[in-house]
Amino acid sequence: MKQYDVIIIGAGAAGLAAAGELVTRGRRVLVLDMGASPARKVAASGGGKCNITNMAAGATRYFGKNPNFVRGALSRVGPTDILKWCERHKLKLYEKEPGRYFCADGADAVVDALGRDAMGADIKFNHNVNNVNKRSEEFIVVANGTEFCSKSIIVATGGISFGTLGVSDTGYKIAKQFGHEIVPVRPALCAMAVPIFGADMAGISIKAEISVGREKIRDNMLFTHFGIGGPVVYRASVRDLSNGITINLCPDCDIFSALKDAKQKNGKRNISTILAEHLPVRIAKYFSHADTRNIADWRDTEIRAIANNINNMHIDTHDIKLHNLQSAEIVRGGVSTDNISSKTMESKICPGLFFVGEVLDIAGDLGGFNLQWAWASGRVAGQNA
Repeated sequence: MKQYDVIIIGAGAAGLAAAGELVTRGRRVLVLDMGASPARKVAASGGGKCNITNMAAGATRYFGKNPNFVRGALSRVGPTDILKWCERHKLKLYEKEPGRYFCADGADAVVDALGRDAMGADIKFNHNVNNVNKRSEEFIVVANGTEFCSKSIIVATGGISFGTLGVSDTGYKIAKQFGHEIVPVRPALCAMAVPIFGADMAGISIKAEISVGREKIRDNMLFTHFGIGGPVVYRASVRDLSNGITINLCPDCDIFSALKDAKQKNGKRNISTILAEHLPVRIAKYFSHADTRNIADWRDTEIRAIANNINNMHIDTHDIKLHNLQSAEIVRGGVSTDNISSKTMESKICPGLFFVGEVLDIAGDLGGFNLQWAWASGRVAGQNA
């Protein structure tokens, strides 16, 4: 049985970040991954350009039962540290919007840099972890029928979204085995099926605002054949949807005021034409029901009802169906942070057992926040395991 100081389960962003720290510290490291290549989600991220970090990373951009848990790791490894790491590896970055960094050299260059940091670690691909046990002060990991031994284990298996890239619930099983609670997982950063809009609106993209609780999120929204998608919907999906969402399809215009003004100034115009000055024609016809009456013939209550549907459409939580885990970018839920140290990522129940990245009940907003969490939590575990 081969002896290591640390075994890392998962060769994704967090796992390789941890491996890089451990190799630097001179530790004997084994990385086990069920797939055929490293950091597959990193390679696919940002449309192949890897949204590597975001300067706005902070507790308000993370979600879960205890989003403040991220403060410990982010205070030790922040976005500036990742920019310095990119500089050391001569990775060329660009800002798609202020503070949101992508890799101009492509996501594969980021994967290569992670691999260079982890050189010296024993990395085994196509290895499924079958069993993990602890005897006295050592862990015994069985993968592909072979036993490996270490003093510490870092679980970096990620969530169970994006199934085409090869994902596993092994991390959740290990956590439960050692007494940790699993917060039920659901898709996040994904599209929504809603029984509101017709399929004939599919393909239209507009700037919209979605309110979730007291928070207002403004970004592009895409109508799909099954509902709604696009950045604003993805961002809403990671938040607490227990009270539903409210959509404003024309956040820069008070539609009721615009229609009232038109009614007073030119009552012979029809409502579809007026709405089309503020919205795409297909959306204007949808909300006016293609009614050809002059606007002067509309009662104010009718006008207000249409305006409310455009500026203030509420969708109850039971009418929202999140798109499946196969297409979701991440999951919300995972290993509860209640019994994990935010300073070291180590289990408070089982010394020597660490959890990092998406396997934890921490879900980041769209825009580089999840990778920043992977880098930070992985490095912190690698500094302490």
